[in-house]
Amino acid sequence: MDSIAIALGDYRSAYDHRAEYIAIRDSMNLTSAAANLQRIENNYKEDAANALRRLEDEAAANLLQKERTRRNFLFAAGLVAVVFGAISYRQRKRTQQALRRSDELLLNILPEEVAEELKSKGHADAKHFDNVTILFTDFKGFTSVAEQLSPTELVEELNTCFKAFDHIITARGIEKIKTIGDAYMCAGGLPVPASSTPAGVVHAALEMQAFMIARKKERDALGKPTFEMRVGIHTGPVVAGIVGVKKFAYDIWGDTVNTASRMESSGEVGQVNISESTYALVKDEPGLAFTPRGKVQAKGKGELEMYFVTGKPAVAKGYGG
Repeated sequence: MDSIAIALGDYRSAYDHRAEYIAIRDSMNLTSAAANLQRIENNYKEDAANALRRLEDEAAANLLQKERTRRNFLFAAGLVAVVFGAISYRQRKRTQQALRRSDELLLNILPEEVAEELKSKGHADAKHFDNVTILFTDFKGFTSVAEQLSPTELVEELNTCFKAFDHIITARGIEKIKTIGDAYMCAGGLPVPASSTPAGVVHAALEMQAFMIARKKERDALGKPTFEMRVGIHTGPVVAGIVGVKKFAYDIWGDTVNTASRMESSGEVGQVNISESTYALVKDEPGLAFTPRGKVQAKGKGELEMYFVTGKPAVAKGYGG
């Protein structure tokens, strides 16, 4: 339009048209620029938002990974603790069981008080006891009966008898001392004097004889060789303790032991033979009856007063009599 106006010589119109053109052009350029700026701004915002989301996602992922790592560590630590605890518990239980078995074995060898002293001090002191009632048993004609049994049968029969004796004395708080071949030795009044009484030892002896009499009837009925037993009891002072460091055993010493042995050897089969000192302590026991034997010659002791003791009829039934 400005070119036409110039050709016509209308310069004013040409100028106006030119100015209008420039204005329109500039306006269009500004609009395009604004659009471009808006697009750039939008792209920037979108890129920034995407970058922020990526950062947030990365941060969240890192946090999640840290949380997973922490949980895995805690789980592993907990698992280790559980496994270690289980192993420790099992080991502790095994140790306790081993200690219990060791204590049980020790108590089969020694009285409880002596065993505790031995464990705490490493040794046990010998002690003097004023009134201990000692019981000895022995099988009459042991050698001749043993010859009729095989070694296995002999040991089994001895075990049967001695196990019965063990149960009898345990029930009355009497301490088993030892077995010597076919002899059985126990004592009342030690290591705790109040644990048993002389009368309790006498009753135990009667129960032992009742067991042996019943056992003889059983084996006689089967045509098998059987034992018959003497029992002797004496009361007096002894020294008790353990000696040595290998295969040690609780034992008692003193003339009282020798006299108790003489009571047994001076007795008779099926009887319980007691000394004068024991008789003095049990003579008023309601369930017992006594037969004085007078003075009886005892090997190495001269003549000693002795008494056979039995259970009165009502009491004897409890012994199987």
